[in-house]
Amino acid sequence: MKLLELFAVFFKIGLFTFGGGYAMLPLIQQEALSRGWLDAETLYRFIGVCESTPGPIAVNMATFVGSTQAGLSGALCATLGVVLPALLVMLLIAAAMKDFGNNGIVRGAMSGIRPVVAGMILAAGLWTMLRCLLLEVRDGGLAFSPDPRQIGIVLALCGATLLWRRGLKRPFSPILLILFSALCGIVVYGL
Repeated sequence: MKLLELFAVFFKIGLFTFGGGYAMLPLIQQEALSRGWLDAETLYRFIGVCESTPGPIAVNMATFVGSTQAGLSGALCATLGVVLPALLVMLLIAAAMKDFGNNGIVRGAMSGIRPVVAGMILAAGLWTMLRCLLLEVRDGGLAFSPDPRQIGIVLALCGATLLWRRGLKRPFSPILLILFSALCGIVVYGL
């Protein structure tokens, strides 16, 4: 029964969110917390882990939640549940685009969806950033608790990125950003 529930919940998440893993985060948060599959602290820490590991964040989250609830079979069911809707939708869209790709209504709908998806991703990113930098789970709720060290690290990373882009006029290397982040963490928090 647990396997079916994992599949159904993550299938719903995959079916009713548009725009990738970041757009899925609010729904994953709601479902995982309301069902007691994760607590808020574990969820936010795992989001941080997902950011530092390769792979789509929604697949990583589904696999993690599934594995915590029902082991390997739970991980497989949750992962299949979250990716199956996208696969089915893509197959349907590919078939329909052959016939309707040049239709003005279809083009208009697609151009209207793009800013909505961007807004959902921005909202999920801002909420996660605020949660990590300014809020703390206390007594079952959120309390304002800024950590100056973390805020300093974020400001240093933003400043370094801006200086790099202005000075060299080329994109910042993700590898250098990860190394600089690690260095900031070591300096601020120590080994």
